[in-house]
Amino acid sequence: MAAGLPPDALGRRVACGTDYGTVRYVGSVSPTAGIWLGVEWDDPERGKHDGSYEGTQYFTCRHPKGGSFIRPNKANFGVDFLTAVKDRYGLNDKQDVQCGTENTVVFGTKTVEFIGMDSVAEQQRQLNKLVDISVRECAVSHAGQEEEISRTCANMRHINLSKNLISSWETVVAIASQVQNLETLNVSENKMKFPSTSTFTSSAFSNLKILALNQTEITWTEVLLCAQGWPVLEELYLSSNNITVLERPDNVLQTLKLLDLSDNQLLDGNQLHLIAQLPRLEQLILRNTGISSVHFPDAGFGCKTKMFPSLKRLAINDNKISQWSSINELDKLPSLRALQCNNNPFVDTEKNPETLKQLIIAKISQLEVLNNCEILPAERRGAELDYRKIFGKDWLEAGGHWNPEKNKPSEEFLAAHPRYPALCLKYGAPEEGELKGQQPLTLKNQLLSKRPEMVKIVPSSMTIQKVKGLLYRLFKIPGSDLKLSYKSSKLEGKEVELDNDLKPLQFYSIESGDCVLVRW
Repeated sequence: MAAGLPPDALGRRVACGTDYGTVRYVGSVSPTAGIWLGVEWDDPERGKHDGSYEGTQYFTCRHPKGGSFIRPNKANFGVDFLTAVKDRYGLNDKQDVQCGTENTVVFGTKTVEFIGMDSVAEQQRQLNKLVDISVRECAVSHAGQEEEISRTCANMRHINLSKNLISSWETVVAIASQVQNLETLNVSENKMKFPSTSTFTSSAFSNLKILALNQTEITWTEVLLCAQGWPVLEELYLSSNNITVLERPDNVLQTLKLLDLSDNQLLDGNQLHLIAQLPRLEQLILRNTGISSVHFPDAGFGCKTKMFPSLKRLAINDNKISQWSSINELDKLPSLRALQCNNNPFVDTEKNPETLKQLIIAKISQLEVLNNCEILPAERRGAELDYRKIFGKDWLEAGGHWNPEKNKPSEEFLAAHPRYPALCLKYGAPEEGELKGQQPLTLKNQLLSKRPEMVKIVPSSMTIQKVKGLLYRLFKIPGSDLKLSYKSSKLEGKEVELDNDLKPLQFYSIESGDCVLVRW
């Protein structure tokens, strides 16, 4: 074995400059002399081949050009945790200290950044006082000498170990077991091996509340095995791990409040049913998971599901949801308050973004925040009233009626508009005048030509929605049929569309004397 080459080099993570990879082969490569490392690179562009050389297959790669051979002296196998901490925070006794400028200190040729240096300078020089430690990209590969961390960093609570050279979960356990009060741990961007059997348990994470395992290649099965050692975990981040299938988390993750599965291509939306009984889950992030539908089969029209009983915040943006029926299903979630759903095909069915927003608000009764925007009470009322009017004619044609005894809308209508009966109970059934269809243009002209001229002065603070309500009382034309615009003397030849029902007239810079045009 070459001098300086770790005996467990096979399978270890290494760095070569700014590139990261995993050692897949250690040995000779004919006809050359000496030891070579066969490395599968994280970035296939760094590689040259699939692990073969002159007809001999030395190792295999997932990418046909993801591998290459390097000499051991070109590979950085990393340092122990405590060495990285000392280097990062300028606490290495072997380095001569020289003051730098502002929030930096220069140690020989190394520049170390400090946050709030004036107030924590002394704390930075004493390892046992450090509480929040970040050694991201510091080439940490192993824990170091046994109990050394616990002797020198007794007060650590939050550790960032992301993008290092950690090769196995055992290394993470070896570090965490020496940190008694560890609450937050980030080991993202470390491609490592995880235990495959339930025999691997540890009390190292007995106080851990937040854990990030993004881009670690962990599977959901491995998550459940490791979760036996996370008894009080509240937040779990698992993005970009190629997780495709889920399993029911029996007796684990029962304290979880947040779960991030973004950027994992799930097999289908039904996978969510397997995690639907997590009793305390309040936030679920499913961004870019490839799901095309959401369905809760245990609840009928207008009923609440027993799935996800505590879920308040849901992110399903950047997916393949194309049908409004999935938005209808979300009203079944009993605790849902916030939703992110942009960048899905269903949003393309409505060109006006304000109308799209109002439709979603009307369909989900308890929603308070949509795509990070708060829903005000007046906005909800306006959206629900408009929804009730827009689909009132369809309701009548499907068997709806103002008389409760005769009101029997079809199942097809209820499937498309499950909240409509509730809106009728809340605001009353739509009036007949509201549901009149569009009259032929010639008849409109006749009616207008016979109507005496009216002049109505309205305050600039009046919303477009209220203006439409006034016009309905005057002309009995449903607000959904009205299109408002105005011409200003200051904008000669230009007509401005009043397209947001929730905005006041003054929002569009309408001034006294300006004329509002009404079309239907």
